[in-house]
Amino acid sequence: MMRLSPFGMAICAILLSFATTLDVSARQDDAYNPEARLAELGIVLPQPPKPVANYVNGVQTGNLIFLAGKGPKHPDGSELRGKLGAGLTIEEGYAGARLTAINQLSVLKDMLGNLDRVVRVVKVLGMVNSDPNFVEQPAVINGFSDLIVEVFGERGRHARAAVGMASLPRGQAVEIEMIVEVRDEE
Repeated sequence: MMRLSPFGMAICAILLSFATTLDVSARQDDAYNPEARLAELGIVLPQPPKPVANYVNGVQTGNLIFLAGKGPKHPDGSELRGKLGAGLTIEEGYAGARLTAINQLSVLKDMLGNLDRVVRVVKVLGMVNSDPNFVEQPAVINGFSDLIVEVFGERGRHARAAVGMASLPRGQAVEIEMIVEVRDEE
């Protein structure tokens, strides 16, 4: 029987931990299915909202997709409009940010064909139409972030900024941009 030094035992423990981590990651990847997760949540993605000016919904460069800002537009074309802290509650803003996440996912799916190509949601910029005294922008943008994590799991955890704006186009309550890393089609 071979005896290991304390250093050798430590190396074996690290290697065993690493192998276990790889095994767990492989199992998590096997279960990765954001489209099935959307179905479990009862979310049907609408047609992607069309740009309202001279820009495109998203641009891919390399393995990154930069999605243009979208707002809380309902499938019927109506939007959640108003200022947080001056007519709109945090709960209404949260729901608007969640609706914006659904709109961004519809753009992403339209660009990719299938959301399982998402490697990672990298960065989110959330802009909140805010009264000057309103300081709960992060609580509003959580509506977006929470849904993204519900759909993508750990791959949905992202860097983020949540900022207040004096106004947003058409008076919409929120506008949110997203950067996503994707893998090539197989």
